[in-house]
Amino acid sequence: MPEVSRRTILIVGGVGGLAALVGGTGLLWGSTEPSLPGGTGSLGGLDDLLQPEVLRSDAGLLRVRLSSAKAAVRIGGREATVLAYNGSLPGPTLVLRPGDRLEVALENGLDAATNLHVHGLHVTPRGNGDNVLLAIDPGDTFDYAYDLPADHPPGVYWYHPHHHGNVAEQVSAGLYGTIIVEDPEPIPVTRERVLIISDLTLDAAGRVAPASDEDQMFGREGELVLVNGQLAPTLSARPGERERWRVVNACVSRYLSLRLDGQNLQLLGMDSGRDAEPESVEEVRLAPGNRADLLVDAASGTSILRTSPVDRGSMQGMMGGSAATGADLAVFEVAGGPVDAPPPVPRQSAPRDLRDEEVTGRREITLAMGMGGMMGPGGMTFTIDGRKFNRERVDTQVELGAVEEWTLVNASPMDHPFHLHVWPMQVVEFPGASIDRPVWRDVVNLPARSRVRVRIAFEDFRGPSVYHCHILDHEDLGMMGIIDTE
Repeated sequence: MPEVSRRTILIVGGVGGLAALVGGTGLLWGSTEPSLPGGTGSLGGLDDLLQPEVLRSDAGLLRVRLSSAKAAVRIGGREATVLAYNGSLPGPTLVLRPGDRLEVALENGLDAATNLHVHGLHVTPRGNGDNVLLAIDPGDTFDYAYDLPADHPPGVYWYHPHHHGNVAEQVSAGLYGTIIVEDPEPIPVTRERVLIISDLTLDAAGRVAPASDEDQMFGREGELVLVNGQLAPTLSARPGERERWRVVNACVSRYLSLRLDGQNLQLLGMDSGRDAEPESVEEVRLAPGNRADLLVDAASGTSILRTSPVDRGSMQGMMGGSAATGADLAVFEVAGGPVDAPPPVPRQSAPRDLRDEEVTGRREITLAMGMGGMMGPGGMTFTIDGRKFNRERVDTQVELGAVEEWTLVNASPMDHPFHLHVWPMQVVEFPGASIDRPVWRDVVNLPARSRVRVRIAFEDFRGPSVYHCHILDHEDLGMMGIIDTE
């Protein structure tokens, strides 16, 4: 890795999936020669990047119908059968403003139970809100309603199924979509794009291949890495244009280490976090579930959006490690006459800093893997605080209004991205990192054999919700707990 010329701020994994190298410009990493997956060997003949259908709130309300069912799509020139919302891979993009109401009628056209999680939104977990403890049976419809607070943070969020035991299978097969909460003051850009990155493996018949026991232990990683359901699409711009890319890591287990060498990138924020001013970055690392809000100031030439391999540990040394393969994700072609530079990005409000507030409680939460007991695939168990998930048991009780500090312990030899529903986390201590500003995430990566400290303000909403590993196979295997706020 080249040395960064000014300073390096390590915000690892979102601090959960993000390693943002901030500083010197013009650094190159890896080959500068374009190369594409699948042995195409050429920049020609690639499809333009398609944007999902956009559904936007009006007069404070967005009412949508989502049907989850099998769908026939084309991936890399092949006919494929996936699971999709409204027949689209990915599902429609839902655009909201703070204070809006979102109503979703979810139709279950699958062969198994499902439900819906609005990942990252600060909304009630009760009743027909972000309630992931309910089940929608095949053939049934359930009406969700989410009321966003008037001060809800702008940012990139997403939705996906969350019925325990079926999550990894349904998400990996194609059930996901983006949610955008807009800024109070627009950010001047030439265009906005959603880039939702996912992976899957297709069998010879074009169906999503089932995961093996080993896949589930490590966390499955698909052979094909897609952007908006496409294989290596092309994005086009003119020199001087500024694009806003809202990037979602919708992979079940794959960590993304994203680079776009030759272009100028600025990070507006990660997850629900937003810095007062954008930071210049060379690399963005996203754990499963993390999102990035990026500005791309286009410079002449052709660049490749790449993800490089990320080593996320091993299973006690058994069967090798779990480093994802790299992939070339998309081609960014910048050509034509230059345009005038856009206006400066307006300064954002400084984020809240819980380090200045009284801590009312402290806890330690331990994620672990081991052998024996109620075994999962390969004889492995996946636990939080020594217990597998039980929907009848409350694992953590918190008082409404509390500000707590949690020490998140990863006692295993693999990384685990920790996700807390409803309430975002401020990272206050991360191994090897100097954190000199408020860092807010809803997915925080826990490196193997490490401890991370976060602070959480349990405000606004009562009721049961969950926290879990966002390697979704591990969640399905028991690495999840219930939290109740009263």
